[in-house]
Amino acid sequence: MIDKAMIDKGRRAMAYRIGIGTAFALSITGCVNLGGGKPPAQLYTLTAASQAPVGNAASSSLSEAIMVIEPSADLRLSVTRVPVQVDSSTVAYLQDANWIERPARLFGRLLAETLRSKGGRLVIEGTPANMGGKLRLSGQLLEMGYDARSQSAVLIFDAAQENSKGKIETRRFESRQRGIAPNAASVIPALNRAANDVAGQVANWVG
Repeated sequence: MIDKAMIDKGRRAMAYRIGIGTAFALSITGCVNLGGGKPPAQLYTLTAASQAPVGNAASSSLSEAIMVIEPSADLRLSVTRVPVQVDSSTVAYLQDANWIERPARLFGRLLAETLRSKGGRLVIEGTPANMGGKLRLSGQLLEMGYDARSQSAVLIFDAAQENSKGKIETRRFESRQRGIAPNAASVIPALNRAANDVAGQVANWVG
């Protein structure tokens, strides 16, 4: 004979265990964001205006190559957001403007592609630890953001080129795109133009 009281007791115990399990799961979800936060609606990158043609090939020994080293940058430019210089001592970040990678890496790649587009020389991307290269191009990305005071998209790059004999030359390059509205749809294309402007200046300097 089935004991109804025992069945009811078992059901209550099972419901209790399910309730405890659910409460535990909810408490974990509240403490840990499994989704990693709401992703941005879109991410931005830099695109080289001058690109090496499809099928273009360059080859030489490492000792004859141009080595482009990723620029260094301060903390403002070590994140994937676009800094806004509000005044001489205040920095904010532009809303809804997120790079796909760190600005210095994006600019370094654009610079390398601009050099490749000139043709005739092998251009590779390396790190300070790499040895060799007829010419090593490095530097510091000082600005790549928006200046609210002048409504300008600004890119400033301190470049340094070192030849195989150890001779070093430095030069500062700058581009300002003025009359830019403070929103991602305006600032990002303006920064892309500024990056290509500076990359072209650097390529002419390197020769």
